[in-house]
This record gives sequence, C-alpha cells and structure tokens, in this order.
Amino acid sequence: FFDPACGCGNFLVIAYRELRLLELEVLRASRDLADAYSRALFDVNLHQQINIDVDQFYGIEIEEFPAQIAQVALWLMDHQMNLRVSEEFGMYFARIPLKRTPHIHHGNALMTDWNDVLPAERASYVFGNPPFVGHQWRNAEQMTDMERIWGNNGRFGRLDYVSCWYRKATDYMKGNPPISCAFVSTNSICQGEQVGTLWGYLLGQGAHIHFAHRTFQWSNEARGKAAVHCVIVGFALRESAGKTIFEYEDVRGEPLAVQATNINPYLVDAPDVILPSRTATPPGLPQLIKGSQPTDGGHLILAESEKDELLALEPTAKKWLRLFIGGDELINGGRRWCLWLKGINPAELKVMPQVMKRVTAVAEQRRQSPTPSVREFAEQPTLFTQDRQPANEYLAVPEVSSETRRFIPIAFLSPKVIASNKLQIVEGATMFHFGILCSTMHNAWMRTVAGRLESRYSYAPSVYNNFPWPAQPTDAQRKKIEAAAQAVLDARAQFPDATLADLYDPLTMPPVLVKAHQKLDAAVDKAYGKTGFKSDAERVAFLFERYQALTSLLPVVTGKRSRKKSTLT
Repeated sequence: FFDPACGCGNFLVIAYRELRLLELEVLRASRDLADAYSRALFDVNLHQQINIDVDQFYGIEIEEFPAQIAQVALWLMDHQMNLRVSEEFGMYFARIPLKRTPHIHHGNALMTDWNDVLPAERASYVFGNPPFVGHQWRNAEQMTDMERIWGNNGRFGRLDYVSCWYRKATDYMKGNPPISCAFVSTNSICQGEQVGTLWGYLLGQGAHIHFAHRTFQWSNEARGKAAVHCVIVGFALRESAGKTIFEYEDVRGEPLAVQATNINPYLVDAPDVILPSRTATPPGLPQLIKGSQPTDGGHLILAESEKDELLALEPTAKKWLRLFIGGDELINGGRRWCLWLKGINPAELKVMPQVMKRVTAVAEQRRQSPTPSVREFAEQPTLFTQDRQPANEYLAVPEVSSETRRFIPIAFLSPKVIASNKLQIVEGATMFHFGILCSTMHNAWMRTVAGRLESRYSYAPSVYNNFPWPAQPTDAQRKKIEAAAQAVLDARAQFPDATLADLYDPLTMPPVLVKAHQKLDAAVDKAYGKTGFKSDAERVAFLFERYQALTSLLPVVTGKRSRKKSTLT
C-alpha cells in the first residue's frame, strides 16, 4: 500500500486499520467454525495467523516532521489493533520488540523514483491526497516540478499541480499493470480544458477509470481551511468488469453508488470522448463570443454615482454614455455605464474636459501595459481594445454563475446595451436557441464539461460549440420549444422587481417559473427523441453518445443503463 503524498499518514493509517478489522473478522469466523481441538490450536498460533503488518505500508512526504508522524501513527494504530485482537481472543497479543517498520520516505515525490521506495512489481495499491494547487497559485518550486514531469509543452502548464501525481502513477503502473490507483483531487481535472490535456495523455497510455466519486465538498477541521470541491478517481492500466460512479445529490451529503458500463474523463457513464477546445461554431448556429473588453484602467467605466457626477458637470456627455452590463449586473442587477466614444467628432470631444481627462488617463494606462497590443491601443484611447458589440439584439450568457443554480440565468439584451468581456454573447439568437440554452438538457451538459472558477461554473465557447443540439427538429417541435421559451420570459416578467439571481435561487424560484421550465424541458426532450430522464447523469450520458455519433463515422453501441421577447434596454 503506497501513498506518494502521505502527509502525516492519515490515508495509510486508516487503510491499515480497516484491513486489520477485515482480518479480525476472518479470524473470528475461523475460530467460530473450528472444533474445540482446532480452536485451542488456533489460539496458540495466534501470532502466526495475523499477517498484516506495518511494513506493507509505504509513503513519500516532502516535510520531515510529518514523515516522522506518519511512521509513529502507523505503529500506534498497530498497537490499538493488537489490543482489539487481545480483547477478542482473551490472550495478550503484542509485537514487542518492534521488528518491522513502516517505510516512509522523506523527500519530494516528484523528484523521487517511486521504484526506489517501493518497486512496482511489489505494489498492490497506490492512493493519496496530493496537494490542491491550481496553475495560477503554484510557487517557484512547484513550477519546476511541473516542468520536470510534463516538460515545456505550454498546454500542460495550465494543469493543476495534482496532475503530476497522475502522470507519475501512470508511468509507475507500467511496471506492474495489476496495480490499482486512486487519488482525491480538485474537480477541475475532470472539467473544462484540463480534461483534454490530462486525460488525453492518460487514456493514450492505456488508463481506464474503474470508479469515481463525482463532485463533493470536502473540508477539514483546521482553522481557516476552506471547503473545496473534490472528486476521487480510481484508475489502472487495465480494464475492469464492474465500474461504479458515486453520485452526490447534495455535495455535502452521502453518495449513491451507480453501476456504470464505462466511466469517461468527465466522470459520466458514457464513451471515452474528450471534447476539444473548439472555437468554430457548428454550421447553422449563431456564433457565441466574448463581449467587449475596455482595457482602460477603469477610466471609461462609471458607476451610477460617477455617471451622475459627470453629467452634472458635462450634460453633453449623455449621448456618449451606454449601459455597460457584465455577468454580475446581468444576474444581480445594479447598473454600470461606459463612455462609448466610437465615432465621436474630435471637436465635440475637446469641449468635454471631464471626458478628455478620462481619455487621457486611458492612453497613459495603456502605454504602461506590458502587452504590446495594448500599448498600440494607447493611440486610440477613445475605443475599447476589443470591440465585439453586436449591431442587433443578442443573447447574453454570464461567464461565471453560481453552482447552486439549476439554470444559468440568460437574457436578451438590446444592442444599445454594451456587453462586457464578462458576458458571452450570441448575436442573432432566436427564441429556439434561447429555449435550448435554458433547458435542463443544456445545463446538465454545462455542469459536466464547463470549467470552474473556484466552485462556480465558468461558461466558455467550447461548452456551446461542442453541445450536441437536437438533430433536425420538426417545425412542430421548434414551435413548441419557442412557445415554451417565451413562457419562461413571460413568467420572469411577472416579477419585474426581482433580479435573475432572485428568480433562479433554488429556494425563491417562483412556482410559475418552475412550471415554465418544466414545460420547456418536456419540449426540448421530445426534440431529442427521448423522454423520461431520471437524472442529470443520464442526460449527459445520452448527450455524449449523441456527440460521438455526430463526430464519428462509426456507429455507436449504446450500453444499457440501471416570439414576443423581453429585453433589457
């Protein structure tokens, strides 16, 4: 039993305890089934009957003191289990003097050849809880570790630090394919762009996922330690007949074990499909892109109070002010404004000294940027550095949304409203597109494949571009989806003072809106030709099979499984 990131040895200690308890059950059954003579002989040979010992447990720990604690903790657990044996069999059992010792290696697991600690041919199980460090939080030593394990290929640089243990474990298991491995990890390694990078490599090495705990919240009792959203992935370089996914209806609750035919890198019972970071929109669909980015140091963006102050001094600036909406404003309300100076006459600009002051500050801010393209835009300080503002009404999708909502709150916006770079926008979206994107089908897909910002969903174009839309819905099906989508907007309109955050809070979502979404789901499901989905996992498995069918020339074998519009102006 090998934990290559063992810390104080908790995983090893618990594994040792549970194995000794299992062994105790076997010994108890053997004794109870034996006759009197054999029972007496059994008691005499008790020391020979107990075969599990601490020298079967191996670990690597980078800090010296925790490594020493791990070794002592295993001895203490051995002593406690020996007392249980003594109590069970009515005779004193102890391993004194200590002849065997746990093998806890003090060192950096990513610089150590694991075979030097435990030769792969002797290993049975590898498991642990490697460090939770996202790519943006790594220190210099961890950056060096990443380069040592993954090399200089830039795409690997955005992987979480824990990915190094997955790579090392996979290489280690090549020396003994019967080894089974499982790690607790941040759930980001099974979502978003990391899936293609990490699991594209692991699957290429022959890895198969045998069991998985989908996202759950894990916290410890240490002061100041925040709860994190984790997964557990059990894998090996061989197939397994029985596979299990542990589903969490409540991330803080207990899991439900579900048998699976195959577990893919998104931890779904579906084919081993890895979605590409696709930027091209499928034919026939309107394009989803990021909104406009000012890169202005905040000088073109105004809070409500700043807008009022500016207009008090320069009323003529009113025609150049536009409502500026990002994800936060779309969901939670509130208003920001921007100076949208596209096409302004220089003479008109010069008679507005307060606006000129802001434009001058933008130019200075951009000149100081380390990015060449931003420095070039210092010559055009009246413009956003990235102008993607639609000329027509568009659909706005917040880039980041709370994981507690069943639906991402999306809305139609007027072209007069400037979409910030914190929105994803779809110009030319119809009520049909709105209905599909608002459906449980699409939101279940999003929850599985989108990246995360902390625990919140991070919507990206690849979520939209890879989504398998209904194949050739009939006119009648389209009309039903459009009518149901309009009913969702009508239900929202009954609560004009409520924000989208209020409307889509699971505790405060109005029943009329709930029913509208249920009718929309029924219409969308029918367009896919399948109804009666029992869970999000079943929906996503269906969608992955649809995706595989759409992107492959090969047939897919399915395994059995136990317009009136409301706008913001």
